[in-house]
Amino acid sequence: MHNLLPPIHPGEMLRELYLEPLGMSAGALAKRLRVPRTRIERVVNELTPITPDTALRLAKFFQTTPQYWMNMQTTYDLKVEGRAKAAELASIEALQAA
Repeated sequence: MHNLLPPIHPGEMLRELYLEPLGMSAGALAKRLRVPRTRIERVVNELTPITPDTALRLAKFFQTTPQYWMNMQTTYDLKVEGRAKAAELASIEALQAA
């Protein structure tokens, strides 16, 4: 079964589900997380991934779990890579059970 929905970058989720409803800028969040402003700006602009360090900080601040953020990133990465390698992956024959 193929997922036809486009991959959703965790930065989009951070921006639309957290920052916009709170009226908070990326810079303000970065200050609260004690990270460089550019780190959060790059994430919300979908230019860089959520790192484990960022996931830990976001989880603490938003009272979620680091796994929540890392799972979003992993899901995004797998969808992007799967689409990029679709033809190559299709040529691989699955191991048949004996």
